[in-house]
Order: sequence, then structure tokens, then C-alpha cells
Amino acid sequence: MDEFWVFGYGSLMWNPGFPYEERLTARLGGYRRSLCVRSYVHRGTQERPGLVLGLDRGGSCKGVAFRVSAQTWPETLEYLRERELVTSVYLERFVRLALADGRQVQGLTYVIDRAHPQYAGAVTVDEAARVVHGAVGRSGANPVYVANTVEHLRELGIRDQWLESVVAAIATLDQPG
Repeated sequence: MDEFWVFGYGSLMWNPGFPYEERLTARLGGYRRSLCVRSYVHRGTQERPGLVLGLDRGGSCKGVAFRVSAQTWPETLEYLRERELVTSVYLERFVRLALADGRQVQGLTYVIDRAHPQYAGAVTVDEAARVVHGAVGRSGANPVYVANTVEHLRELGIRDQWLESVVAAIATLDQPG
């Protein structure tokens, strides 16, 4: 490969953690953004798991593609594996991305392993809100992660109505009575 791209659909969009040469919105076909991963490390614990995003089968997902230089690619790949493969709930995949400027590129991303015990499957808005509401992990509070994702999606002009509904439902859990 002469170009190295990474596709972010969750926290990688606003916190990639690696240097990059170019950043563009991109669409990935065949997968959708979903709060389908029980988080035992970053946004929850074994006793009180949170929910984080995964790419699950079906639909399409708009996110951010980062072009990484050939010089920094080995360190970037090592960093991403340490970050994303903590519990092996994700599978590393090279996928075709449609960039906002019309280019089609191959990019690295992480998709959910549906056979992994952390796969939560499809959850309702209310279930997701209840799970996310009080969960905290090594990387912080689960509600902050979900709200940050929605905020950054909006800044990119991306609407995720289901995720927005989860944020609204979490807010109702914070209200007394």
C-alpha cells in the first residue's frame, strides 16, 4: 500500500491519538455505527459495564478518514491495536471508503466480533440509556463519551438520530422525580 488510511466512527473522530496528514469525512458501506459493545475497560467495568460504539453489519456509516504518513504508519498501527484490541471484541479490517472529495480508498477500521461475549447486540434507546448512565471506566464516564460522539457528529454535519435519542434519554435519567 502506498497510502495509509484509518476510519473513525466514534471517539477516534475527535481523539485519534496519532499524527495524520489529512482528515476528511468518509462513508463506509455495509456497516453501521451502533452502541453494541459492552465496555469493561474504557467506559465501564466488569461489575458495571458501559456501552461503546462498534461497527455492526448492515447499512452504512459516515465518519472520518485519516491519512497517515508511511513513516508514522508502523507506530500508528501499534497504537491502534493497543487501543482497540484491549479485549479482542473488535476485528481489524481493511475496508473501502468513499471520501468526501470523491476518492475511493482502502482504510483500516475495527468492526465488532459478533461472537465475542462483549457483543451486546441490538439494544433499545431506553436500555442503552440505562446502561450508559452510570458507567465509568479507565477513559472516563460513559455518558460523556456518547454525548461527545453526538456533538462531533453534528459538527461534521452527520445526524445519528438513534444516538441522539440515547443522549436525550440519559438526560431524563438525570432529572429528579
